[in-house]
Amino acid sequence: MRRFTIKVPATSANIGPGFDVVGLSLSLYLTLTVVVYTSVDQSPVVPPVITYSGEGSNEVPLDAYKNLTTRVALYVLRCHGTQTFPSMSMHAHNEIPFSRGLGSSGAAVIGGVLLGNALGNLKLSVSRMLDFALMVERHPDNVTAALVGGFVGSYLRELNSAATEAASVPLSEVLPEYPPDADENWGKDPPMPPLGIGHFVKFGWAKEVRALAIIPRFELSTAKARDVLPLTYSRKDLVFNMQRLAVLTTALAQSPPDPELTYEAMKDRVHQPYRKELIPGLPEVTTAITPITHDGLLGICLSGAGPTILALATKGFTEIAEDARRIFNKKGIEVDWKVLDIAGGSIIAEN
Repeated sequence: MRRFTIKVPATSANIGPGFDVVGLSLSLYLTLTVVVYTSVDQSPVVPPVITYSGEGSNEVPLDAYKNLTTRVALYVLRCHGTQTFPSMSMHAHNEIPFSRGLGSSGAAVIGGVLLGNALGNLKLSVSRMLDFALMVERHPDNVTAALVGGFVGSYLRELNSAATEAASVPLSEVLPEYPPDADENWGKDPPMPPLGIGHFVKFGWAKEVRALAIIPRFELSTAKARDVLPLTYSRKDLVFNMQRLAVLTTALAQSPPDPELTYEAMKDRVHQPYRKELIPGLPEVTTAITPITHDGLLGICLSGAGPTILALATKGFTEIAEDARRIFNKKGIEVDWKVLDIAGGSIIAEN
């Protein structure tokens, strides 16, 4: 019998101007506790037994061929010649709210890649694990931050034509749906990811800076939040974001941090203005709460696709959160809030 635990952090993407570029790992976790049985412990091989607690426990499929984490794990295994799960059980405890802009799906995908790597004793490099994650989650910001931790910038490489085609296969081929009558041969030949789909760099982070997640009590799918974005942007708006992103990646590493510099550097014209109709109170919160009105605040933005608001600050967290709550309450929206640390990357520990 073998036991191990996988721990994957929540993430916030964009951090204002860094749309689809930067991500930040946060101290909420998806924790997988796995037991693998040997042939002596249990025979014959049976499908994995999955249990789940915490956020989303009433929504998550407990069938290993429908659960996102185990489907990703099976994809990794099958790409390396292992066609079935071993006899195993997995308990998932999740602290990351679903569809709130805190990287719940990215955490599930990274958890699956790490699970497949561990079950197959594959010893994949960080870069190769990222390749597998990017075959499922096509934007690198959340999954990269969840995998390596900290404040991270990432991009998708320009690949040659063959590799581009391989990296662009439909998700339905990477993670096929399993019909009720599917047997163990279903989806046995998945597409292998090309090498080096994404690259990343870790930025510095000032030790004084913590994150405040202000979490509205409603869900917003990433797909819906992307549908409201335009297909083209003006040069003025793109330059606006590039200028601020260039400053932000250094500003958040300065100790002590500069509130005026950081607040301006966390502004955005690429995604937040178009999502305000989906998140009542967003414009009011991001304009009314400033370093002038709230001592300790550095900057405030939409977390990922939303609806969570992310405030970076050194102090005054309760005052920031409660003033944001009052603004949302005027729109008829209840919120919860959590003060979070910047987390390290995913870990796996043998028990």
